[in-house]
Amino acid sequence: MTATASRSSRVMGRGGQGAFWSELAASWRNPEFWALSSWLEILAKARKSRFGILWLLAPSIVYVYGLGSFFGGMQGRSLSEFAAHIALGAMVFRTVISAVINSANVFSSNFSFIMDGHVRLTDYLMQSLAKAFFDLCMYLPVTILALCMFPDVHLVGLLLAPLALIVIFINGLWMGTVFALVGARYTDLGQLVGNVSIFLFLLTPIIWYPDQLPASSERGQLMRFNPFFHLVTLFRAPVLGEPMSTASIIYVAVMTILGLFLATFLYRRYARFVPLWI
Repeated sequence: MTATASRSSRVMGRGGQGAFWSELAASWRNPEFWALSSWLEILAKARKSRFGILWLLAPSIVYVYGLGSFFGGMQGRSLSEFAAHIALGAMVFRTVISAVINSANVFSSNFSFIMDGHVRLTDYLMQSLAKAFFDLCMYLPVTILALCMFPDVHLVGLLLAPLALIVIFINGLWMGTVFALVGARYTDLGQLVGNVSIFLFLLTPIIWYPDQLPASSERGQLMRFNPFFHLVTLFRAPVLGEPMSTASIIYVAVMTILGLFLATFLYRRYARFVPLWI
């Protein structure tokens, strides 16, 4: 294993060891590995069930129309109003948390490829993002239906939605990079993130409205410290015409810039150790 790891380190060195952005650009230009493998994995899982890929729509249907009917009624909201709120929020949350959870174990799950010399680690990071993108696509049909039910969708918000998604995926990239490197060193991180994700989902105003926790309360401050709250707000608020504070825009901007710097630093510093850690 030591000899294989040494060989992997030499291969990485020839590509510019730990050069995050150059390796990421190379991965983007060659999507055959990360994009195709992600899609084939989804198809392989779908073929094992009677309803195939339709099962991938089940989580969005349960979240939007199951939880939407229950919690919307508790808050005095009609399903036509609440379905769009929960659909947009759940879509963003699912996309980002999927990228993070997949990335936490992505290096160890691709152990054989890395040990065999495929050590452009950004390919595996892009693989996690590709899976998150396909998860987002599975939410689109239900989300579009929910928006058709909503009485006042803002056209400007719809036009801004793709830009917001780009920002969301950029944040998914740096989060995935950080969690992938830490997860390579500490293999239990994936299970920890999976359990914490339940708390984060409940802390994020997806099945409830943010005005239910004012900023002056301790719970309101905790909610506003949650990055998922600001990412969801950035995407959902313009579409539904909800108020979006300047604080959320500043929070996302600062988080994105600092996160990319952190990911770049950690990748340059620790990427060469991944073959040894796994």
